[in-house]
Amino acid sequence: MQGVELSRLFYRDVVRPWLDKTFPQLAHDAGIFGYGSELLGFDDEMSRDHNWGPRVQIVVTGSDFAAHAAALVDGFDVVKPATFLGEPIGYRSRPHPPIVADDALGRVNHGVEVFTTAGILRTRLALAPQQPLDALTWLSLPEQRLIELAMGEIFHHGLGELGRLKQTFSRCPRDVVLYKLAAQWRRIADEQAFVGRAGYVGDDLGSRIVASRLARDIMRIGFLLEGSYPPYAKWFGSAFARLAVAKSLSPLLATVLAADTWERRQTHLAQACLAAAEMHAPAGFPLSVTPRIGPYFSRPFLTINAEEISAALAADIVDPLLCGLPVVGSIDQLTDATPLIVEPKRARQAISALLSNYDQH
Repeated sequence: MQGVELSRLFYRDVVRPWLDKTFPQLAHDAGIFGYGSELLGFDDEMSRDHNWGPRVQIVVTGSDFAAHAAALVDGFDVVKPATFLGEPIGYRSRPHPPIVADDALGRVNHGVEVFTTAGILRTRLALAPQQPLDALTWLSLPEQRLIELAMGEIFHHGLGELGRLKQTFSRCPRDVVLYKLAAQWRRIADEQAFVGRAGYVGDDLGSRIVASRLARDIMRIGFLLEGSYPPYAKWFGSAFARLAVAKSLSPLLATVLAADTWERRQTHLAQACLAAAEMHAPAGFPLSVTPRIGPYFSRPFLTINAEEISAALAADIVDPLLCGLPVVGSIDQLTDATPLIVEPKRARQAISALLSNYDQH
């Protein structure tokens, strides 16, 4: 049994009956979000050694949190079973202990946590409930944190707050997607010729490394076109394989990475880029330029007109906060440093420092 189903049954058979008996008037949402391979459906036997087991997060109003959160957490500790469906109750070896704060509360002895909506926003995204979600804020939100809300499971809709959060954060606004797409093509434009250039001087390893970086950029384009957030490295390829675009892109990218000469490598990479570019219109992001493969100036390297594609996507942006900004990308496109990605507040500070004071003149 996978973790989502285990937790669903835990709520249905253990937590909900206790809530109905002990707090019968408590309006709440219930589900799981925030961390864990089970949110993506990728948990297996190995996943059970950490961050896995029966758990549920309860969302209540601010007034109910103040009145009942401590009683909920303390009360369930008294009645909890030792195990559920063969799995021990509690946090075991989880490196993510429950949050204890003014708007979020849990205990290591069991898997029940209580949140307010404000608590979810603050602890997961470092956002305030009434904080405007402008384009720069969207660019600062780490996609791993977004996927942890968008892919969370809801077991009970009593307030509708979890559903509203999922709907709000399930997909970036169109102009933010356009900006991210433009940034991905800008990255490809900057490095695609290096697959051939490194190979040309006998640096086959360097050529392979550049090709693998570009393969990841193409994969990220696939996520953007389908309105999905890519997870961190462990599940990046597994999540990509679920996308519709993977049916045609995965074989091309596998050929790129398996090529034994830089000439074959650059040819297959250009074909993969062309296939990705031709997917934009069907996905609702038509290009005003025709994607084409050709030589890199007078050098013997095959490339796609990635710079033109990037510029065309950027030209379609209408949001005044994004128009005219340098096409450098979101926090995830700028860095994959874990200490920054897991700290949304720091990520927002980084994006703000980089882009909010940019002089467009």
